[in-house]
Amino acid sequence: MANRYVLRDANTEKWIWLGATVLSLIAFAANSIFCRLALRGGDIDPASFTTIRLLGGTLCLLCLIRPTNLKMLGGSWRGGLYLFVYAYLFAVAYIQLDAGVGALILFGAVQITLFAVGWSGGEKVRLRALLGMLVAFSGLVILLAPGGSAPPLGSALLMMVAGVAWGAYSALGRWSVNPLADTAGNFLRSLPLLAVVASVALIHESWHVSPIGALYASASGVLASGAGYAVWYAVVRRLRAQTAAILQLSVPVFACAAGVIVLDEPLSVRLAVASAVVLSGIALALTARRF
Repeated sequence: MANRYVLRDANTEKWIWLGATVLSLIAFAANSIFCRLALRGGDIDPASFTTIRLLGGTLCLLCLIRPTNLKMLGGSWRGGLYLFVYAYLFAVAYIQLDAGVGALILFGAVQITLFAVGWSGGEKVRLRALLGMLVAFSGLVILLAPGGSAPPLGSALLMMVAGVAWGAYSALGRWSVNPLADTAGNFLRSLPLLAVVASVALIHESWHVSPIGALYASASGVLASGAGYAVWYAVVRRLRAQTAAILQLSVPVFACAAGVIVLDEPLSVRLAVASAVVLSGIALALTARRF
C-alpha cells in the first residue's frame, strides 16, 4: 500500500514538472510574438522594448518575493550580463526576422551552447541524443542556406549571439537553489547595463514608444519573461544540459505556428521543412533516455 502511494506521488510530481516545462516553453515562444508585434510596425525601438521588458520583469519578480533586504536576492552578475545580452540582441534582431524564423535561429544556438556546456561538464553524450541534435541542427542549416527566402544575415548573426547568451544563462540555472530569488537577482543586475543602452538611445534620439508598443513590452517582461524565466529556472535544474537544449528546440515550432495565426506571417516551404527536421531531431534525441 505504501509503495502504491509513493508511486502515485511520483507520477503526480512528474506531471507537475512536465506542465511547468511546457508552460515555460510557451512563455519563450510568447516572447517572440510580443517582440515581433511591437517592433514590426515601429511602435517601439529595441532599446525601449528591452528596457520596459527587463524593468517590468524585475518589478514583477520583486513583488513576488517581497524582499525586505536586497541580500535575500540570489543570482549573479554573470547571470545579469547574459540576460541583458540576450534580451537586447533579441530585440534588435527581431526588427527584420519573422517570429518563427527568429526563434529557430535563437534556439538552434541555445542547443549548441547547452550541449557544449554539458559535454565540458562531464555529461555523457549518448549516440542517439547526439544524432538527434545533429538532425535538429541541420534544420537550422536548411533555414539559413542561401536563397530567396533566407533571413537577413546580419539579423541572423545577432540572434545567434543572443542564443549563446541565453544558453549560458540557462546553464547557470542548473545550480539554482532558489529559482525565484535567483531570477529576480539576475533581472536586477541587468538594469545598470540597460541604463547605458537607454542613455545612448536618448542621446541619439532613437527612443520612441507608443502605448501599444509599451503594452507588448510590458507583457513580454511581466508574463513571458519574469514569471516564465522563474519557472524555467525551477525546471532546468532537474534536467541534464542536453535535455534542456533539446526541449527548447520545440519553441520555434510554437512561435512559427503563432506567427502564422497571430501575425499573418507566411509559412514558406523552407520554414516548414526546417521545422519538421527540428521536430524529428527532438523526437530522436528525447527517446535516448527518460528525464
